[in-house]
Amino acid sequence: MFGFLIAMLSGALMSIQGVFNTQVTKASGIWSASAFVQLTAFIVCMGAWFGMERRSLLKVFSVEPKYMLLGGVMGALITFTVIKSMDMLGPAKAVLLIVVSQLAVAYGMELMGLFQVEKQPFEWRKALGLGIAILGIIVFKWK
Repeated sequence: MFGFLIAMLSGALMSIQGVFNTQVTKASGIWSASAFVQLTAFIVCMGAWFGMERRSLLKVFSVEPKYMLLGGVMGALITFTVIKSMDMLGPAKAVLLIVVSQLAVAYGMELMGLFQVEKQPFEWRKALGLGIAILGIIVFKWK
């Protein structure tokens, strides 16, 4: 149940952050806003590490394969694409498309066992759920 609540909080924070970042972008520019977002995230993470964890920071470089270290690069691209999509589509449409895309890619990673994710068998009910989510996009966009 706690994992469910954390996931719900994550989704809510992503939606709110997207709106905040879009407004900051209007005042400053997309790359300066993205840099500010990443910088403040870094400061918060370093504060949390300093106050709670204290494990060696250099341990991140022991991860294999090394491409797993590209999460920060993806974070910058995520910030950029969320800001642009919210600005172009509005928060509700953007988040709907973002979430369904996340679901489709995550399910594909599970089916194919990509990126060290444990391979899962195909399940019709999950495919149907994804199909319903895609249908939701169509209904939501329908005028």
